[in-house]
Amino acid sequence: MNRIFSTIRLSDILFACAVMFCLTVHIKYTFASSKSVSQAGGMIPTYSYKVVNVYPHDRHAFIQGLAFVGGFFYEGTGLMGRSSLRRVELETGNVLKIHKIADHIFGEGVTVFNNKIIQLTWKSKVGFVYEKHSFKLLREFNCQTEGWGITHDGKRLMISDGSATIYFLDTESLKEIGRIPVHDENGPVERLNELEYVNGKIYANVWKTDRIAMISPDSGRVTGWIDLTGLLGPEDKSKPVNVLNGIAYDSENGRLFVTGKLWPKLFEIKLVAPY
Repeated sequence: MNRIFSTIRLSDILFACAVMFCLTVHIKYTFASSKSVSQAGGMIPTYSYKVVNVYPHDRHAFIQGLAFVGGFFYEGTGLMGRSSLRRVELETGNVLKIHKIADHIFGEGVTVFNNKIIQLTWKSKVGFVYEKHSFKLLREFNCQTEGWGITHDGKRLMISDGSATIYFLDTESLKEIGRIPVHDENGPVERLNELEYVNGKIYANVWKTDRIAMISPDSGRVTGWIDLTGLLGPEDKSKPVNVLNGIAYDSENGRLFVTGKLWPKLFEIKLVAPY
């Protein structure tokens, strides 16, 4: 009787040990898997900023697009009856050249590609191509979506339409050649606005926020955030201002510029990595 009892107890113990071993392996595997997924997706870093320089800016300019080439800013401004393309001096904010758009068109983003400037419009489903120096209109092209922001990586144009999608266009035909959905760990990132290509990433203003998304052009994943809260001080808000919008990168000198709609200042900033 004792021997049978002992045998049962031993078998029970061996079975229990086997079960515990399997559970331990499963728990470790699950933890490792979730950990690797977490690390792969990662906690998306949020960068703060340091102001390097502050420049005067036309507070009547409803900035929809911003680019920096050859020591000058090229700006696209919006609003019906006030939309334009401009060449602007960095140090003074003086408008050196301006091309006004028809009153019924709401101007949007701009980018400079080789010796041409490409400008989008909001709901007119048309874009413009200009000669960079003279602002002479070279051609118009059809857009399949609303136009918001535009930039390029030297090989293709990249545009936003206020959704969570970035579209790629051929630089010659100006036809769509691809698109990516933009997302972070919480899902689609909507309201992508002004764009700039910076060191292999697409920087995108997110409309009605003080944040810039840093986006992989390959996967559409947000790899970082820039938080520009507090950039425009209360002393500059005594007159109406609108949202943060406008990113330009000086690739020759590694300078990053930002501004906003109806902002009286334009800022050169350096990013501060999170600790």
